[in-house]
Amino acid sequence: MVRDGWQFTAPPFAGGTEPAVFHPGAPQDEALARLEWLLAERQRLGLVVGEDGVGKSAVLAMARRRLGGLGCEVALLSLGGLGDDDWLDLLLDRLPLEPEARAEPSRPWRKLEDRLHENLLMERTTVIACDDGERAPTAALEGLARLVTAAEPCFGRVLVVLATTPAGLERLPPALRHRAAVRIELAPWDEADVAAFLAGALTRVGGDPAIFSPAAVATLARFTGGVPGTVRRVASLALVAADAEGADRIAAATVERVWRELVPDGADAPRATDAGGGDPAPGSGFRVVRRLGD
Repeated sequence: MVRDGWQFTAPPFAGGTEPAVFHPGAPQDEALARLEWLLAERQRLGLVVGEDGVGKSAVLAMARRRLGGLGCEVALLSLGGLGDDDWLDLLLDRLPLEPEARAEPSRPWRKLEDRLHENLLMERTTVIACDDGERAPTAALEGLARLVTAAEPCFGRVLVVLATTPAGLERLPPALRHRAAVRIELAPWDEADVAAFLAGALTRVGGDPAIFSPAAVATLARFTGGVPGTVRRVASLALVAADAEGADRIAAATVERVWRELVPDGADAPRATDAGGGDPAPGSGFRVVRRLGD
């Protein structure tokens, strides 16, 4: 209905991890800069921490492309819902093993070590990017801890990137919590990021980037708390509501009405929390690391 009513070429606010729909807001841009720093400094572990909906999966998917373009071999996998013995097989499936190596009867961990050794000989970093750390089986977390703490030479060019929620941090083994060179706190978007996302998404599908009035943008940012997943959902519903009313622009009142329907108890807009932890929050000056590494 939105697509037909507004004559878009595609739904403008559909989620996904493809580059075409990825919006590099300031938090996402900062997170990618930190991941590139981890690679440049030959670090072994980085944690990406954020609440559900802030875009951890999208950042990992983009990191796969970015780091792969820098010569790394990147394996991206979700640890959610796996059995204790499944994670290593899934990781091996994500690595480009030769058919002969994949068919060998050796143990899965030995196959992984052999591949890491091959990459080490080629001076290529192996990046293991894991999503949904808060739902990972204990065996997977223990295996990742082994990867980042092992002293064998074949582990010397391994970078593990683990994404989890703040609550999921409590489940991590001490070897993962304390060995992380950087804890990347993925914060929600601010109003400028929300405005840039809306304009870019609308332009991409042939729409008017100014369909949302400035007041509507501000209202959307305030009520959603800048959480990207919620921004997409409320923005899509606001388009439906405005189209049903025959409006050619989205007003702040439309956004608020949509939000009130989603939250019928009349709760106020959530407040975006500050990025805590020992590392600087996005925008706090960490970007100097990227400049020094250019």
